[in-house]
Amino acid sequence: MQSAERWLERTFRYVFNNPELLQTSLTHRSAPGNSNERLEFLGDAILDVVISAEIYAARPAATEGELSRLRAWLVNDNALAALASSSGIGDYLVLGGGERKSGGHHRKSILADALEALFGAIFLDRGFDAARDVILDCFRERLEQLPDADDLRDPKTRLQEWLQARGRALPTYELDAVSGKAHDQRFAVVCSLDRPGSVTRGEGTSRRRAEQAAARQMLELLAETEPQ
Repeated sequence: MQSAERWLERTFRYVFNNPELLQTSLTHRSAPGNSNERLEFLGDAILDVVISAEIYAARPAATEGELSRLRAWLVNDNALAALASSSGIGDYLVLGGGERKSGGHHRKSILADALEALFGAIFLDRGFDAARDVILDCFRERLEQLPDADDLRDPKTRLQEWLQARGRALPTYELDAVSGKAHDQRFAVVCSLDRPGSVTRGEGTSRRRAEQAAARQMLELLAETEPQ
């Protein structure tokens, strides 16, 4: 655990008053002893409060929906896993034998949960301000690159709004093909509008992703053919 403490001080500039909290935050439920599940629950809530307050202050004119999209861009499983991975937390996780053998140190869900558990442990160790400081330091780069909220709307929503603003009929989405084995399927969906030639095709690992891809292609087509 001393190596984990050194890693934490080096990476997050934090030293625990109670090192047992650090131990628990790094312990997956597959390992003996207290797991980090309760700390992950707590850290998740603290993370939401800190990030919500930060973007609320950063974007005073943003609507509730825009703030929600920005928070979802900042705090999601992929973003948390990427931050956790870059921090090196996976090297210090305490896992059961099965998880170790199956590569649990690199599994996105385990990494994301461990990072949130660490935030929860710091909150219990020194309070909200200490947890906030570590969270903001961890998210600083992403907060500095905060995008325009409109850019975060999914393609299907943006396409629907584009059409509605011009009094046009909504698009139709039809499943065109499904390929691959049951556990590794790919879907193809065709998106069509009410004008000749306005047809695009998208692919993805789920029907929803294929529809989003087709909608994105349609937006690009409309930008070329109907820029106004």
